[in-house]
Amino acid sequence: MAMSCKDGKQQQRDLDNGKYVRYTPEQVEALERLYHDCPKPSSIRRQQLIRECPILSHIEPKQIKVWFQNRRCREKQRKEASRLQSVNRKLSAMNKLLMEENDRLQKQVSQLVYENGFFRQHAPNTKLTTKDTSCESAVTSGQRNLTVQHPPRDASPAGLLSIAEETLAEFLSKATGTAVEWVQMPGMKPGPDSIGIVAISHGCTGVAARACGLVGLEPTRVAEILKDRPSWFRDCRAVDVLNVLPTANGGTIELLYMQLYAPTTLAPARDFWLLRYTSVLEDGSLVICERSLKNTQNGPAMPPVQHFVRAELLPSGYLIRPCEGGGSIIHIVDHMDLEPWSVPEVLRPLYESSTMLAQKTTMAALRQLRQISHEVSQSNVTGCGRRPAALRALSQRLSRGFNEALNGFTDEGWSMIASDGVDDVAVLVNSSPDKLMGLNLSFASGFPVVSNAVLCAKASMLLQNVPPVVLLRFLREHRSEWADNNMDAYSAAAFKVGPCSLSGSRVGNYGGQVILPLAHTIEHEEFLEVIKLEGVAHSPEDAIMPREMFLLQLCTGMDENAVGTSAELIFAPIDVSFADDAPLLPSGFRIIPLDSGKEASNPNRTLDLASALDIGPTGNKASNDYSGNSGCMRSVMTIAFEFAFESHMQEHVASMARQYVRSIISSVQRVALALSPSHLSSQAGLRTPLGTPEAQTLARWICNSYRCYLGVELLKSNNEGNESLIKSLWHHSDAILCCTLKASPVFTFANQAGLDMLETTLVALQDITLEKIFDDHSRKILCSEFPQIIQQGFACLQGGICLSSMGRPISYERVVAWKVLNEEENAHCICFMFMNWSFV
Repeated sequence: MAMSCKDGKQQQRDLDNGKYVRYTPEQVEALERLYHDCPKPSSIRRQQLIRECPILSHIEPKQIKVWFQNRRCREKQRKEASRLQSVNRKLSAMNKLLMEENDRLQKQVSQLVYENGFFRQHAPNTKLTTKDTSCESAVTSGQRNLTVQHPPRDASPAGLLSIAEETLAEFLSKATGTAVEWVQMPGMKPGPDSIGIVAISHGCTGVAARACGLVGLEPTRVAEILKDRPSWFRDCRAVDVLNVLPTANGGTIELLYMQLYAPTTLAPARDFWLLRYTSVLEDGSLVICERSLKNTQNGPAMPPVQHFVRAELLPSGYLIRPCEGGGSIIHIVDHMDLEPWSVPEVLRPLYESSTMLAQKTTMAALRQLRQISHEVSQSNVTGCGRRPAALRALSQRLSRGFNEALNGFTDEGWSMIASDGVDDVAVLVNSSPDKLMGLNLSFASGFPVVSNAVLCAKASMLLQNVPPVVLLRFLREHRSEWADNNMDAYSAAAFKVGPCSLSGSRVGNYGGQVILPLAHTIEHEEFLEVIKLEGVAHSPEDAIMPREMFLLQLCTGMDENAVGTSAELIFAPIDVSFADDAPLLPSGFRIIPLDSGKEASNPNRTLDLASALDIGPTGNKASNDYSGNSGCMRSVMTIAFEFAFESHMQEHVASMARQYVRSIISSVQRVALALSPSHLSSQAGLRTPLGTPEAQTLARWICNSYRCYLGVELLKSNNEGNESLIKSLWHHSDAILCCTLKASPVFTFANQAGLDMLETTLVALQDITLEKIFDDHSRKILCSEFPQIIQQGFACLQGGICLSSMGRPISYERVVAWKVLNEEENAHCICFMFMNWSFV
């Protein structure tokens, strides 16, 4: 235990009989050198230091020990003082920011009070003509929007400067004034540890969001990051600077063309023709403001682009002020008209939601700045031996590749192929060299795998009453319930897959898949990880294919408290080297909420699909987690899967991809129904499977056969009611599992304890074989006892170790196995009861 400086000095005085020892500058210099090499030397090391350094030879070892103790104490105090100074600077800046926000709110209140008084004063005059005026307004306002034409703006250099100055004034009135009525974004609580003060517009044209916060970066660095929009705004496809004009005040005017990806297959992409003005204010603040250029003359113009809808960016931008003691105070305003008329009515909430704009754009900018600031202050290399910038680049490539596949732009080489008669799944093909670069690798055996085309199968579906975070978490943690191992193996055929070299990192078991965490952004609940899929199914003739494969996976939007944010699960096979520039062919899911209201459900509830699918409210401990939910949550899920293939196999691969995506849609619909609050709270006419005659019959066969072979009752209750029988079996304390009588037995039923032991659900249970859960020793015992079970009808196995579906070891005291007979006395299955089991 480290002692304080005072204690250390006292000990030093005691050692010198009350006399304080003063070290010479040379001795202090030598000790400092030694301290930097080894801050906490052992007793042997201290004696060695005295021998190696003659200048210290006259100092007692105990005095050396005290010096190092004091030196560590001073270092600790210095770090603590530095931390407190940093916190104090941050709090002072936050206090200044809050005072400014309070002044702005007071101005807004004064303006509202004035407007309220004005309306009250003129209320008697308007009351007589309210009906006619409103009717006229409803009709003529729409006509004005359609017919009013502003004269063209001058786009010459002088005209552009005038537009730029006007944009600057309008932006500042939104950022620090009352031009827009701002209301606090739901779920956001400002404070020193929060991302910032975030607000959304109320009652203005289009959608708008505003944020202000503190970042530990200098203003010029902040401006550099924010101007590089594709690096932090993942919906941004490209920003092209077409012209740059310097201004007399030292600023610059840039003409930009920007493209945004469409978030789903049901809507077209957006593009913008923009003016960006960068200047420095008199107080030293740096300003970057932007707006759309429309209806201009005498200057550059951008004609409409095919497959894009031209949207409008109203005066927006960034106000960056230097903060005392370092860092910056930043104000962000995003104000857009995304032309919601161009999308189906069900999707219009996505384009009319200021909350969605705040999450995807405004807060994304703050997150990027805070993340880079955090990386600057921390170690430059993560635990997996990679720089944070390299991990961010991998995340960006995954997201960008998924967006490219989802949008299928013709200038990227994508072309649609003919439908099979059902338009639920769209299939596109890309044969461009850029898309295929890096995919044609060789396996370790030397056999090349040549792919000269890439196919993408994509679809969108509407989900009702299921929280996106809950559904995406289930898809992430229970891959076996929707993925096909054969398709995973096929996807890996374009890559050299093998044991992944990831030294310096700890690999843990996760959901039956081995996970290597690479990066975790806490503020946004974003995960970048490597998944190892073992035992990938493949045919014997594909001996050159690996028995295991690796996926690089990105999971975003997992913050259950965030409002209006989309959730994504994107993954791609990776090769053995896992280089930073490794070829990626992303696939995955995106779930976007259509309702901006806050989800009333609890995403942290138990994700027990078996209880939802097969039990209903009875016996489901999580069924009440949604009891407080009212209303209907809607979201749109978009699915896109990419496959590399040889061009002569296009028809076969297209058919296979369509079938695979349709099977995933079916699985997702089943899972979404099981996870929906309405399904858990009231079955709404759906009969619970445990109440079906089949389930009751199986329970009766299990109990009768146990009594027949072992001579005792399996269940304590003697109630003969079928419903009571199945419930008693389901809640039995021991794990009871049934498996088929095939050469490779597969589980077909388990009670709640059995599902808990195997860490699975009734749906995924059928993917688990009896042989898979036992270790080698227990497997040998089972093989020797299996004939006895078939002939004698039962057997008792000694305690041992088995494995859950997630690879966790389980100890059990004893296993009783018996043959289950049907009504005709024929063997139906084999039942196992694991007694007194526990995780090791």
